[in-house]
Amino acid sequence: MTRAAESMTADPVPAPVANPWMFFRRWLANPLQMGSVVPSSAALCRRIVAATRCGPEEVVVELGAGTGVISRALLRAGIAPERLFVVEIVPAMAAHLRRALPGVNVIEGDARQLPALLPVRWHGHVGTVICGIPLVLLPTAEQRRFLDAIAAIGAADGFLHYSYCATSPLPWRRHGLAARRVAWTPLNFPPASLWRYRPA
Repeated sequence: MTRAAESMTADPVPAPVANPWMFFRRWLANPLQMGSVVPSSAALCRRIVAATRCGPEEVVVELGAGTGVISRALLRAGIAPERLFVVEIVPAMAAHLRRALPGVNVIEGDARQLPALLPVRWHGHVGTVICGIPLVLLPTAEQRRFLDAIAAIGAADGFLHYSYCATSPLPWRRHGLAARRVAWTPLNFPPASLWRYRPA
Protein backbone atom coordinates (compact mmCIF):
# COMPACT_ATOMS: atom_id res chain seq x y z
CA MET A 1 0.00 0.00 0.00
CA THR A 2 1.31 3.44 -0.93
CA ARG A 3 1.70 5.78 2.01
CA ALA A 4 2.10 9.54 2.25
CA ALA A 5 5.86 9.30 2.64
CA GLU A 6 6.14 7.70 -0.79
CA SER A 7 5.01 10.93 -2.53
CA MET A 8 7.97 13.07 -1.46
CA THR A 9 8.30 16.65 -2.63
CA ALA A 10 11.24 19.04 -2.34
CA ASP A 11 9.04 22.11 -1.82
CA PRO A 12 9.63 23.90 1.49
CA VAL A 13 6.89 23.64 4.10
CA PRO A 14 5.52 26.89 5.53
CA ALA A 15 6.10 28.00 9.12
CA PRO A 16 3.97 26.46 11.91
CA VAL A 17 0.28 27.14 11.43
CA ALA A 18 -1.15 26.20 14.85
CA ASN A 19 -3.26 29.01 16.22
CA PRO A 20 -4.65 27.81 19.57
CA TRP A 21 -6.44 31.08 20.33
CA MET A 22 -8.33 31.04 17.01
CA PHE A 23 -9.14 27.37 17.58
CA PHE A 24 -10.45 28.01 21.10
CA ARG A 25 -12.57 30.97 20.00
CA ARG A 26 -14.20 28.85 17.29
CA TRP A 27 -14.87 26.10 19.83
CA LEU A 28 -16.58 28.62 22.10
CA ALA A 29 -18.65 29.91 19.19
CA ASN A 30 -19.76 26.48 17.97
CA PRO A 31 -18.66 23.33 19.87
CA LEU A 32 -20.52 21.13 17.36
CA GLN A 33 -18.08 22.18 14.63
CA MET A 34 -14.96 21.67 16.75
CA GLY A 35 -13.99 18.33 18.26
CA SER A 36 -11.57 19.81 20.80
CA VAL A 37 -10.62 23.08 22.50
CA VAL A 38 -7.02 22.85 21.20
CA PRO A 39 -5.40 21.77 17.90
CA SER A 40 -4.26 18.17 17.44
CA SER A 41 -0.94 17.16 18.99
CA ALA A 42 2.20 16.13 17.10
CA ALA A 43 1.67 12.56 18.34
CA LEU A 44 -1.80 12.37 16.81
CA CYS A 45 -0.57 13.97 13.59
CA ARG A 46 2.13 11.30 13.24
CA ARG A 47 -0.44 8.52 13.58
CA ILE A 48 -2.74 10.09 11.02
CA VAL A 49 0.13 10.54 8.56
CA ALA A 50 1.21 6.90 9.02
CA ALA A 51 -2.32 5.70 8.18
CA THR A 52 -2.79 7.99 5.16
CA ARG A 53 -2.61 6.63 1.63
CA CYS A 54 -1.77 8.79 -1.37
CA GLY A 55 -0.88 6.93 -4.54
CA PRO A 56 0.72 8.52 -7.64
CA GLU A 57 -2.67 9.38 -9.17
CA GLU A 58 -4.50 10.13 -5.93
CA VAL A 59 -5.28 13.04 -3.64
CA VAL A 60 -5.94 13.32 0.07
CA VAL A 61 -9.02 15.09 1.39
CA GLU A 62 -9.19 16.53 4.90
CA LEU A 63 -12.57 17.52 6.32
CA GLY A 64 -12.63 20.07 9.11
CA ALA A 65 -9.03 21.22 8.77
CA GLY A 66 -9.21 23.81 11.56
CA THR A 67 -5.96 25.76 11.78
CA GLY A 68 -4.11 23.28 9.55
CA VAL A 69 -1.97 21.33 12.01
CA ILE A 70 -2.74 17.97 10.41
CA SER A 71 -2.52 19.46 6.91
CA ARG A 72 0.98 20.64 7.70
CA ALA A 73 2.00 17.23 9.00
CA LEU A 74 0.81 15.69 5.72
CA LEU A 75 2.91 18.17 3.76
CA ARG A 76 5.95 17.38 5.89
CA ALA A 77 5.40 13.70 5.18
CA GLY A 78 5.73 14.40 1.48
CA ILE A 79 2.26 14.96 0.11
CA ALA A 80 2.50 17.64 -2.57
CA PRO A 81 0.36 20.72 -1.77
CA GLU A 82 -1.60 20.38 -5.00
CA ARG A 83 -2.56 16.81 -3.98
CA LEU A 84 -4.10 17.96 -0.70
CA PHE A 85 -7.67 19.25 -0.52
CA VAL A 86 -8.84 20.68 2.80
CA VAL A 87 -12.46 21.56 3.49
CA GLU A 88 -13.29 24.09 6.20
CA ILE A 89 -16.74 25.53 6.86
CA VAL A 90 -15.65 28.48 9.03
CA PRO A 91 -14.71 31.44 6.78
CA ALA A 92 -12.05 32.86 9.14
CA MET A 93 -10.35 29.49 9.40
CA ALA A 94 -10.51 28.94 5.64
CA ALA A 95 -8.85 32.34 5.13
CA HIS A 96 -6.17 31.41 7.68
CA LEU A 97 -5.52 28.11 5.88
CA ARG A 98 -5.07 29.87 2.54
CA ARG A 99 -2.44 32.14 4.08
CA ALA A 100 -0.68 29.42 6.05
CA LEU A 101 -0.71 26.60 3.47
CA PRO A 102 0.30 28.05 0.09
CA GLY A 103 -0.40 25.73 -2.81
CA VAL A 104 -2.90 23.61 -0.89
CA ASN A 105 -6.45 23.42 -2.27
CA VAL A 106 -8.45 25.13 0.48
CA ILE A 107 -12.20 24.83 0.01
CA GLU A 108 -14.56 26.90 2.13
CA GLY A 109 -17.76 24.92 2.37
CA ASP A 110 -19.90 22.29 4.04
CA ALA A 111 -18.40 18.80 3.93
CA ARG A 112 -21.89 17.39 3.43
CA GLN A 113 -21.64 18.89 -0.06
CA LEU A 114 -18.30 17.19 -0.74
CA PRO A 115 -19.20 15.70 -4.16
CA ALA A 116 -19.91 19.23 -5.42
CA LEU A 117 -16.88 20.78 -3.70
CA LEU A 118 -14.21 18.33 -4.91
CA PRO A 119 -13.39 18.68 -8.63
CA VAL A 120 -15.00 15.84 -10.57
CA ARG A 121 -11.64 14.81 -12.08
CA TRP A 122 -10.60 13.57 -8.60
CA HIS A 123 -13.71 11.53 -7.89
CA GLY A 124 -12.55 7.93 -7.64
CA HIS A 125 -8.94 9.07 -7.18
CA VAL A 126 -8.97 9.82 -3.46
CA GLY A 127 -6.47 7.81 -1.46
CA THR A 128 -7.73 8.77 1.98
CA VAL A 129 -10.34 11.04 3.50
CA ILE A 130 -9.41 12.36 6.94
CA CYS A 131 -12.33 13.56 9.04
CA GLY A 132 -11.85 15.82 12.05
CA ILE A 133 -15.51 16.83 12.31
CA PRO A 134 -17.02 15.61 15.63
CA LEU A 135 -19.56 13.25 14.03
CA VAL A 136 -20.31 11.65 17.40
CA LEU A 137 -22.19 14.80 18.41
CA LEU A 138 -24.57 14.58 15.45
CA PRO A 139 -27.86 12.68 15.11
CA THR A 140 -27.65 9.48 13.11
CA ALA A 141 -29.38 11.04 10.11
CA GLU A 142 -26.81 13.87 9.99
CA GLN A 143 -23.97 11.37 10.33
CA ARG A 144 -25.44 9.57 7.33
CA ARG A 145 -25.24 12.75 5.23
CA PHE A 146 -21.51 13.01 5.90
CA LEU A 147 -20.95 9.32 5.18
CA ASP A 148 -22.89 9.49 1.93
CA ALA A 149 -20.85 12.50 0.84
CA ILE A 150 -17.59 10.67 1.54
CA ALA A 151 -18.79 7.55 -0.25
CA ALA A 152 -19.81 9.58 -3.30
CA ILE A 153 -16.24 10.68 -4.07
CA GLY A 154 -14.97 7.09 -4.13
CA ALA A 155 -12.20 7.06 -1.51
CA ALA A 156 -10.05 3.98 -2.16
CA ASP A 157 -9.08 3.38 1.47
CA GLY A 158 -12.29 4.29 3.26
CA PHE A 159 -11.88 7.20 5.65
CA LEU A 160 -9.99 8.02 8.81
CA HIS A 161 -11.78 9.67 11.71
CA TYR A 162 -10.05 10.88 14.84
CA SER A 163 -12.10 11.18 17.97
CA TYR A 164 -11.83 11.63 21.73
CA CYS A 165 -14.31 8.84 22.51
CA ALA A 166 -13.18 5.66 24.28
CA THR A 167 -15.24 3.61 21.80
CA SER A 168 -16.18 4.06 18.14
CA PRO A 169 -17.63 7.56 17.60
CA LEU A 170 -19.92 6.14 14.92
CA PRO A 171 -22.53 3.36 15.26
CA TRP A 172 -20.75 1.55 12.45
CA ARG A 173 -23.04 -1.47 12.18
CA ARG A 174 -26.06 0.79 11.82
CA HIS A 175 -24.32 2.64 9.02
CA GLY A 176 -23.22 -0.55 7.24
CA LEU A 177 -19.52 0.03 7.91
CA ALA A 178 -16.54 -2.03 8.97
CA ALA A 179 -14.59 -0.30 11.74
CA ARG A 180 -11.08 -0.64 13.17
CA ARG A 181 -9.22 1.50 15.64
CA VAL A 182 -5.81 1.94 14.04
CA ALA A 183 -4.19 4.12 16.69
CA TRP A 184 -4.57 5.33 20.26
CA THR A 185 -2.81 8.51 21.30
CA PRO A 186 -2.75 9.06 25.08
CA LEU A 187 -0.30 11.96 24.63
CA ASN A 188 -2.94 14.01 22.83
CA PHE A 189 -5.14 16.40 24.83
CA PRO A 190 -7.65 15.01 25.24
CA PRO A 191 -6.45 11.44 24.49
CA ALA A 192 -7.52 10.51 20.97
CA SER A 193 -8.32 7.44 18.91
CA LEU A 194 -7.92 7.11 15.16
CA TRP A 195 -10.52 4.94 13.44
CA ARG A 196 -10.69 3.64 9.89
CA TYR A 197 -14.13 3.01 8.43
CA ARG A 198 -14.86 1.17 5.22
CA PRO A 199 -18.06 -0.15 3.65
CA ALA A 200 -18.88 -3.48 5.27
